[in-house]
Amino acid sequence: MCSSAVCNLQGLMMLCAVDVYGRVFSLSADRGRWTRASDLLLELKRVSGSQHCCWGVGCDNQLYLNVYPSDVPIRHLEETYENQACSKYVKIYCKRWNPVEGYTDTLLPTDRWQWTDESGLNQQPLHSFVLPSPNWEWEGDWYVDDESCGRESTETGGWQYAVDFPAIFTKEKKWNSCVRRRRWLRYRRYKATGSWAKKVRFLVQVPLDRGRPPPEPFIDISCGGWDMSDSPEKHIYLWAVSQQGKVWFCTGIRHQNPEGSGWESVQVPREVAQVSAGPKDLLWVVLWDGQLLVRTGVSKDCPKGSSWELIESPNQKGVVHVAVGVGVVWAVTKDNKVWFRRGVNSYNPTGSGWISIGGEMVMLSVGSNDQVWGVGSDDRTVYFRHGVTATEVTGRSWVTVCAQLDCGGITSQSSACTLNDASEVTAPSQGSVLDTDVRKPRVPKITSDSFISALVSDRSDSTVPEGNQVTSQGPDSSIMTPTLPCSQADGAGTPWSNVDLEEMKGSGTAQSSLATYPFELEQKTVEQEDVPPWAWVTGGGCDIDSSSPISWLNTSDAGPISPSITPALSVTHTPTEKTPHDRDSSRDTVLFNTSNAFTTLQYVHVIRGCMCWWRDWSPHQWEDVSLMLEQVRGAGDQTEHILYFYYTRNHQKKYVHTLIKEVTALVPVFRDFLYTMAVYTAERTRQRRPILLATHSQQDFNTWLSLLHETCGESRGLGHHLSKQALWAVTSKGDIMVHEPSPSLEASAQYLPCEQMFWRQVPGHLLCVESNSLGVVWGIGHDHTAWVYTGGFRGDSPQGNENIEQTITDDRGVYVYENQRWNPMTGYTDKGLPTDRYMWSDASGVIECTKENTNPPSPQWIWVSDWAVDYGVPGGSDKEGWQYAADFHMTFHGYKTMKDFVRRRRWVRKCQVALTGPWQNVPPIPLSDITILPCLTQCSVEQVPLWAISEKGDVLCRLGVTADNPAVRIELAYSGNSWLHVGTDQPCKSISIGGGHQVWAIARDGAIFYRGSVSANNPAGECWYHIASPPRQTLKQVCVGRTSVYAVDENSNLWYRQGLTPSYPQGSAWELISSNVCKVSVGPLDQVWIIADKMAGFPSESPGTVCHRLGVKPMHPKGLSWDFGIGGGWEHLSVRGNSTEAQRVLPRSPLPCRTKSQVNGNAVSR
Repeated sequence: MCSSAVCNLQGLMMLCAVDVYGRVFSLSADRGRWTRASDLLLELKRVSGSQHCCWGVGCDNQLYLNVYPSDVPIRHLEETYENQACSKYVKIYCKRWNPVEGYTDTLLPTDRWQWTDESGLNQQPLHSFVLPSPNWEWEGDWYVDDESCGRESTETGGWQYAVDFPAIFTKEKKWNSCVRRRRWLRYRRYKATGSWAKKVRFLVQVPLDRGRPPPEPFIDISCGGWDMSDSPEKHIYLWAVSQQGKVWFCTGIRHQNPEGSGWESVQVPREVAQVSAGPKDLLWVVLWDGQLLVRTGVSKDCPKGSSWELIESPNQKGVVHVAVGVGVVWAVTKDNKVWFRRGVNSYNPTGSGWISIGGEMVMLSVGSNDQVWGVGSDDRTVYFRHGVTATEVTGRSWVTVCAQLDCGGITSQSSACTLNDASEVTAPSQGSVLDTDVRKPRVPKITSDSFISALVSDRSDSTVPEGNQVTSQGPDSSIMTPTLPCSQADGAGTPWSNVDLEEMKGSGTAQSSLATYPFELEQKTVEQEDVPPWAWVTGGGCDIDSSSPISWLNTSDAGPISPSITPALSVTHTPTEKTPHDRDSSRDTVLFNTSNAFTTLQYVHVIRGCMCWWRDWSPHQWEDVSLMLEQVRGAGDQTEHILYFYYTRNHQKKYVHTLIKEVTALVPVFRDFLYTMAVYTAERTRQRRPILLATHSQQDFNTWLSLLHETCGESRGLGHHLSKQALWAVTSKGDIMVHEPSPSLEASAQYLPCEQMFWRQVPGHLLCVESNSLGVVWGIGHDHTAWVYTGGFRGDSPQGNENIEQTITDDRGVYVYENQRWNPMTGYTDKGLPTDRYMWSDASGVIECTKENTNPPSPQWIWVSDWAVDYGVPGGSDKEGWQYAADFHMTFHGYKTMKDFVRRRRWVRKCQVALTGPWQNVPPIPLSDITILPCLTQCSVEQVPLWAISEKGDVLCRLGVTADNPAVRIELAYSGNSWLHVGTDQPCKSISIGGGHQVWAIARDGAIFYRGSVSANNPAGECWYHIASPPRQTLKQVCVGRTSVYAVDENSNLWYRQGLTPSYPQGSAWELISSNVCKVSVGPLDQVWIIADKMAGFPSESPGTVCHRLGVKPMHPKGLSWDFGIGGGWEHLSVRGNSTEAQRVLPRSPLPCRTKSQVNGNAVSR
């Protein structure tokens, strides 16, 4: 309502509360004691505070305003313009002429009035200005606005001249200046600061002569919206609820006009019981049936909003109170349970769901920084929510506000005293309960139908007991129970409040008898030591948090916690492992005694950040978005973590949210020179368009990627150690992905769709990974280095393994092709035909790749060499590295012939990546392919056979590999090292071992071989058997399962070997299964998975899609169809560790044969 330069800091640390007797108290951070308002006859029911003022609803249903004192007075400038015209000007147009007369206030009928506003459209004579309320006073009389500044007018008299009124006015008088005007000013000052003043309901904006009904008596009020705009002058928007359940909106509240300009009615679909407005654009209301409404479309340009949206109650009891902050919403149901609304902010004012927070309250209040205050349901003590920060929006516990009463100077006044100097004289209501000399030795217990319950049910008519007091008989004394009868204000009754004062115990306590409180008491000082039971509290003007050094938040000497708080919150807090975000958001809790601060069952942890989001609809472009990861932690039922994306489109706030449990993969990619991750869900996998999020720095990218991986694993209940049955995959970027299989993955009846498989990343960078069900996992890097998995996950190593985390380095080459075409004039040149490929391209020629614009595979890679000609290109090359062919789509060779019209050469540049992960290097032989014996889960194998192919094409067999020591070296008497060389006639490129120690290998020329006599006692076998390849096909990869053999050829065809039997393991023939296959993996249960090249219908997707063969059974080993899963750059897959069989459902016993004799006769056979 005022700028920071003029606001007083008193309101920034002010907590206001109302007790059950209607008395108003304030608590400041510096004093540390409850101070009662100076207007002792003031009785309020509810208050709503901001940082600069506080509003209240009295027991007479009238509005009261308390503006906090400020060093700068509140002054409002009133102005009006005096208009005159030249006499000659008037008479010319009236066909009369008198050059003697000058300017006069006699104007033409078409002119403006003599006294108007600046535009001249509204008449404003001096006598029409009146004070808007008795809370204002004039500062002097009217004066002319000129250089005299209120003193005696100068020669100009403040006049401005123009040709006509619509023209531009100047100070200089010219020969054609036919009209003139001057500005009159007068200031009025708000004089009711620092005290409660009654607000006039019928203001200028709602005149009675327009046929619009005036506001009814109010039962609730809430102010907010002061942070909605970034302008220096803050506006406060006041919302109120009438006894008829209507919503009213007050406009024009600012520093120069704290009372506002007028009321406007806001249409609501149902009757409203309570309203709450946040410091920004959040507005929630509670309906009488316990449901809630959210106001949408609220903005600085439209502070009233546009529509309502219905929100269900968190339980069947219904909501009785709601409290709104900047980005939080809290609610209290009729059973006094506290609830928190998830995902609420300006982009999503309705939120996404409720979670239960421990404690029982009757009402809550949220401060300007989302700190939460409340009033306990049983003890009526004011509580503060400890631990509320920007990351933990729900806090961790409730602590009591242990401030005492400030008894100095509190005196009772007669009923005839005024509220303040500027307000009208107000008589006390009939229900006034004034201070007495009866001391209360303890906090009274408030019954369930107490004052706060009565406030919520203002509309209902309460039964008025006869008399002004009720006697409660005890065994030794009679205790007076005062009642507050309703005051008849505007014909509407206020309900009664039943205050049950328990029997006062203790020796020497004065007993009270029946008494009647008079309305005029003698002036006497009242000693009051005990804190009264509270009915309402507002923290809108209290800008403190848990770390603020506030003395009255120290609970070390506080009294006992309310029983309604203790059972729900007295849970032993067990320390949990802190993430880096938890450590960043840790708070100093020295001021809080944990003996009286109880931990909740659930709490919300929020992490915010900014990223770039790829909008996958027109126009396709990167958008800056705000991210919010909302994590629900603590005891109780598992609640979904949610990831929100907030963005603005066409000046409208939009958001997209994703349940973390629905995320199936987080895959690092590289796009547009940004650190990008692809977020997959089942639906996004079907649509083949993941959510793309990117950052500009690698540190932010790694932080978010690690955080989201951890949150996804937590939401699915996955630990830090991988299952031995896991499926392993590698992307084209070298990222290692793992899937934890379930028994339903290979179920024949109800299988798990591939699109629902959850993949998580393991640190490292490899080219391929192979595993088996005993936990033996090996991998090969791009530089052909062998690595063995040590069993850790994301930095965690198994017990007993020290220094397992190693730096993983990987080298690879990035290739570009230089293409040229021959012509008879110049020979070979880079001037090709219009239909030719780019002269600098990739291997396919489709993508243009020059040495200047070619980058490493991802930002993690760095260049370690310059560009150089690659002479080791497949097919050979001449001494300059050129390869020749008749055309670009033909096969290239390393020599030139008469028919070769095109040539190309390959350029290579080395790059390197260095990461840290749970992998151990296995020197010294570089490998190109590897395979491990697939085993069933229940089998016991002392040593796991492992076969490999070296970079040179040699076949190797590694002995002594076990699950406990997967990289063990056993020194053999005949070899002297860990690798056993198996002789071959020619170098190989692919090898696989399957059930029964079947070993198959493919030579570099495409020939396929079977190794005979391989067993546990003879791990190297005896000889190779040549197997005929498919007709006119060259095989490139083979994979052997338990009883089946599959192979992939150079044309991406998948082949199945028929006729495999124990007596004839070589099989009889090849059968084509499918095309469009890059790689195949056959598991220990003969399950078949592949990496498909492309998925039909999505040509723009990058090659590499995970697919599962459905319908594979012992009697149908070839399966029936393919199930497509995640894709877009997946290069390798291994399912050879998944030996988890689906649960077999035993068939029911056959029904007994029924005889042909039936109830309705015999069956007739035909």
